[in-house]
Amino acid sequence: MLENKSVLLFVKSPGKGAVKSRMATTLGETAAQDIYNSFVLDILKTLISSRYPLRIFFYPPDAQEDVANWLGKSFVYMAQRGEDLGARMADAFVQSFSEGLEKVILIGSDIPDLTEAVIDEAFESLQRNDAVIGPASDGGYYLIGFNKGTFLPDIFAGVPWSTGSVFRQTMKVLQEEGCNVHILPEWRDIDTVDDLRSFFMRNKDAGLRTSYTLSAIMRNRVAIANCGWNTESRS
Repeated sequence: MLENKSVLLFVKSPGKGAVKSRMATTLGETAAQDIYNSFVLDILKTLISSRYPLRIFFYPPDAQEDVANWLGKSFVYMAQRGEDLGARMADAFVQSFSEGLEKVILIGSDIPDLTEAVIDEAFESLQRNDAVIGPASDGGYYLIGFNKGTFLPDIFAGVPWSTGSVFRQTMKVLQEEGCNVHILPEWRDIDTVDDLRSFFMRNKDAGLRTSYTLSAIMRNRVAIANCGWNTESRS
């Protein structure tokens, strides 16, 4: 039954200078914003295809009109609320479970090539596990999910976000709490130009028509070339 499940997608309002700060330092704010927008469109396309109920949690909390004008009026929008990322993630789970949902996964918007198969695996794993987590190659995680009865809000407290120890520390707490955890395949999210190049090399044969992100890379190839990466190179 899909009605007791939901994917929570965390996005930022696409204001210039508000997204992908590490990428913006090398590509410039305009290119970084364009590329981030494409990430969201790609993952949103995958989530729509997967048919799981979707809630888009936006930040900052006063940005609903801007985000709805960008992504469309047909989605359920909810504000991210809390002093830091961990508090905002915990609050999103609390809100969702309080409204009767039983299985919830939360993902970020830096994984434009995430597949439906991974999302399916995440939900299927919650049939027999307390939690599910997807490790990112930089030491963080790109997905986390819980059943209503096994949700641990404290899992998000005191985490050194944007460091290489996020996944390790989160797993330590889950294990200490005696949770059965399903670990998804490792994925590479995109925070830097090197990450973007890796995405391009993995996916360039897919064709521009199937990927907003590949199209955005080509639109911004001049800025990318200024970083020493030629999109025409074979390596």
